[in-house]
Amino acid sequence: MITVTNLKKQYKEAVVLDVESLEIPKGECFGLVGNNGAGKTTLFRIMLDLVRPTSGEVSLEGHVVNQGEEWKKFTGAYLDEHMLLSYLTPDEYFETLRKIHGLSEADLQVHLEKFAELFNDEVRGKKKYIRDLSKGNLKKVGIAAALLGNPEVVFLDEPFENLDPSSQIRLKKLISKEKDEFKRTFLISSHDLNHVTEICDRIVLLEKGKIIRDLSEKSEMMRELEAYFVG
Repeated sequence: MITVTNLKKQYKEAVVLDVESLEIPKGECFGLVGNNGAGKTTLFRIMLDLVRPTSGEVSLEGHVVNQGEEWKKFTGAYLDEHMLLSYLTPDEYFETLRKIHGLSEADLQVHLEKFAELFNDEVRGKKKYIRDLSKGNLKKVGIAAALLGNPEVVFLDEPFENLDPSSQIRLKKLISKEKDEFKRTFLISSHDLNHVTEICDRIVLLEKGKIIRDLSEKSEMMRELEAYFVG
């Protein structure tokens, strides 16, 4: 269970996030949508203790994120390329993460095999530094890294951005399979309404830092979102 309570982020007079209450149960695929500046990335960064809130708190499985490190053991995330070690090749990066997570070489190979279709023979074994990869392949490396170590909770910010249509479809299948087989909780921020409505059990709509819709009825999600964004 992820719990957000009386969470506020304020820069001088500007309140950029104001979420009174939000609960995300274990195993849910949770979508976060909103126009630019709505507060989506700020919310994720606070939930991952990358930005400190002005007030309020976030807890993951009972652990308040800015009061300890225990929650990091079961949490994976990919928000942007700054989370990667750009001076390594993808293979070197995955090997570094393997050692950090205390996994065997066989464990790593089993994990990466799940991404073979998504990587499409463009990521591994190429002797190319992460910093020189295309934006789409950067995204693929980051997502594979976020899922390494069998996390219970995974945060993905704009995971479909910069991916070609084939890769987007492959990623949707992968996320759905990981959720169903391993009961992982996914939190996905995206501008792509078609993809999030397809794979998410629930979608929250932010506007100026506030939750204005909390949608869990699949048949109504797209209609309500289109009504908001298009009018």
